[in-house]
Formats: sequence, C-alpha cells, structure tokens
Amino acid sequence: MQTDKEMNEIHTIHSVAEAHHFLGLPKPMHPLVSVIKFEDVSFTVSDAWKRFTLNLYTIAIKKGSNGKMKYGQSMYDFDEGIMTLTAPRQVFSVRDLQDVVVSGYLLTFHPDFIQAYPLAKIINNYGFFSYATNEALFLSDKEEQIILGLMKAIELEYNANIDKFSQDVMVATIDLLLIHVDRYYNRQFITRRRLHSDILSKVDSLLDNYFNSETKEHNGLPTVQFLADNLSVSPTHLSDLLKNVTGLTTLQYIHTKLIDKAKILLSTTNLSVSEIAFQLGFEYAQSFNKLFKNKTKATPLEFRQSFN
Repeated sequence: MQTDKEMNEIHTIHSVAEAHHFLGLPKPMHPLVSVIKFEDVSFTVSDAWKRFTLNLYTIAIKKGSNGKMKYGQSMYDFDEGIMTLTAPRQVFSVRDLQDVVVSGYLLTFHPDFIQAYPLAKIINNYGFFSYATNEALFLSDKEEQIILGLMKAIELEYNANIDKFSQDVMVATIDLLLIHVDRYYNRQFITRRRLHSDILSKVDSLLDNYFNSETKEHNGLPTVQFLADNLSVSPTHLSDLLKNVTGLTTLQYIHTKLIDKAKILLSTTNLSVSEIAFQLGFEYAQSFNKLFKNKTKATPLEFRQSFN
C-alpha cells in the first residue's frame, strides 16, 4: 500500500533530455528544445505518470487518443483534435496509459531557449498558457493545417545542421505560432459567445445568491476563485470569457455588481453605510467607501443624498 507521501509525490522533469527519457525517446538533438511526434512516444506504465510537472513550456497538437489526462482539477478525453499549451511547473497526471494512442506534435522548450529574445518578456502574457486542459483550443481544419505547417517548419529547422541562425529561426517561428494561437483562441471565444453569455448568467446568479445569503458575512467579499470553482473553470479562463462578453475582468465585474447592490441598499433602505458595508461582505466600512468613490466618483453618503 502506498503512503500518503508517495501518493502526493510529484515527479519533476527538469530538462528536455529528461522529457525525452520520460517519453521513451532517444537523446534530443538540442539541449533546450525538441519537436516530438506523438507516434514516436512510448507511454510505458510508471508511477511517475500519476503526478508530474515539467520545468518546460509545451505546445501540443493532439488527435485520436483514448487516454485521459488530468490537469488542474479537470479530466480531458483526447477523442478530438485539440491544442494545449502549458507553462513551466504546472502539475499533470495521466490515466489509462495502456489505451493512449496519439498522433500529432509536441513542441517543448526550456525558458532559457527564448531568454535572449523579446518573446521571453511577453510569453506569459498569453492567458492560454495557464488554462486547464479541458479549456483547450479546438481547431478548424484550416487552422489545424496552419499550426501543423508551423510545427513542421520548426521540426525541419530542428533536424537541420545547426548554425548561428538556427535558434533565431526556431524562436521566430514559435513567436508566429503563438500569434496564430492567440487569434484562434479569440475566434473560439467569439464563436462560443452564446455559451459565454450562459456563463455570464451563471456568474450573475452566483453573485446574487452570495449577496442575498449570510455567506458573505462569514467569508467576506466574493472572490474570483469562488466563482471559478463554482463554474469549474480556471480563474484566468473565466476572466477571458467575461472580458470577451462584458469588457471587464472577473474582479472588475464583481466590483460592478457590488456597487449595483450597494446603490439599491443606499436608495431603498435606512441602513447606515457601515451596515451596508457589512452586509456586502466588507470587513471595514472605509474599504467600502474607497471602492464606491473610486467607481462612482461620490461617497456612499453623497450618493444617498443626491438620490433623495
């Protein structure tokens, strides 16, 4: 029987060479980057697959797998062509390894590979690097061909004789690939706007229920994490969804709903400002006053007086 420590132990993959060993592949041709065909990977059964993390970026386009991967709190069945991107130090687990049959490409690179390039400063601005796997990008046939073309271009450069231009070409192609991915994620948000509007209604319902219950008085203000957990999405993905529909991040949207509720209480009740602040979940009335004035350019008392 495994101990709790063994069950919670995370296997860390520090380098591209370790990733190759982990995947049953020969040594990489470059110490900091590799382009891998999933068909070449040997998914051998190992306890390391139960929980592992990579100190590497990964960009993968996958198709046709019966295996299951857990990323964050979510399971994903790879039965459709999807694209996933992950940043270093994110935790994974893979289940049903004996059934894993994947085609496609895995591009993996160490942060040092792009360190001397402008990409290093902007790569973490791409929200999709922190999405959970079940929030993956679903590509159209045309988009898939473009991504595969860029992957093959990187693979071609990777397999060519290395010269002083090799890294420049590969980093530039990765940069271009990420711009395309960003475009496709935005397309996915737009085409799924109806679904996102449904999520907006769920956010509204969660916030309304929160403000109308005693929960806020015990747990304080509603948080981005509270909403994300209840909707089974990551905080980053939720903010991107709301921004696409409302133009506001999740925190900004929470503040907007807070102010709307405060205005109702100020205009329809005789509760003091301190009592309203407490009802909304604020620990201190000063914090409520500051937020209200920041959003409305008036203090709560000034708003009440102008309304009256």
